[in-house]
Amino acid sequence: MNDLGVMIVTGGSRGIGAATARLAGAAGYAVLVNYAADAAAAAAVAEAIRAAGGRAETARGDVGSEADVLALFEAADRMGRLAALVNNAGVVDQPSRVADMSLARLERMFRINTIGSVLCAREAVRRMSTTRGGRGGAIVNLSSAAAKLGAPDQYVDYAAAKGAIDAFTVGLAKEVAAEGVRVCAVRPGIIETDIHASGGLPDRVAQLAPSLPMRRPGSADEVARAILWLASPEASYSTGAILDVSGARAILP
Repeated sequence: MNDLGVMIVTGGSRGIGAATARLAGAAGYAVLVNYAADAAAAAAVAEAIRAAGGRAETARGDVGSEADVLALFEAADRMGRLAALVNNAGVVDQPSRVADMSLARLERMFRINTIGSVLCAREAVRRMSTTRGGRGGAIVNLSSAAAKLGAPDQYVDYAAAKGAIDAFTVGLAKEVAAEGVRVCAVRPGIIETDIHASGGLPDRVAQLAPSLPMRRPGSADEVARAILWLASPEASYSTGAILDVSGARAILP
């Protein structure tokens, strides 16, 4: 199996993160599966990677906590050279109009979905940048079709947090382009994962499927394959790119 270095997958215990971690392990990365609460689910992902002949460890941590982020990257350092970071960890909340949103909700939304990704990217650049003694690497951020569509009457705050990820991706990509670090993002549409249930809409995928351009949701594996490509040397001239994996849902008129 190829030795591609270490990949950190935040929020790697479920959904798109778990699919990405499994594919990364099969591709030859040593995978650090980050999780916030579900240790058993993260352990199952890591065990599946090891059972297939790969290397994987788990690390608990809330990406919205700087102390947890620092500990996460120290755990990655113990595994070897950091080659890739997938900023996948994210949250939604109950559907709400902006007029009814609390400060606590807004702070949580941006702390985890935006600030957490920036903190993780900061630590990755410190290790990857050739001007800091690194050997280069790739960062793939998770955006959302909501960043383009706005998610009115449900998740405008989530859409705004992901819109910030789009801007951050482009800015950081330009900032470190000459330092061997590529920064891209994937913008998923309606994907069959349990994030919808965590936002209070367990039937959201089934309800929306008939109205989607392809008449079906995407799968976590379909998004994960795009992430793996952007992280890989095959995407060596792609940086600042934001790839829609939305079945045409995020295409604006």
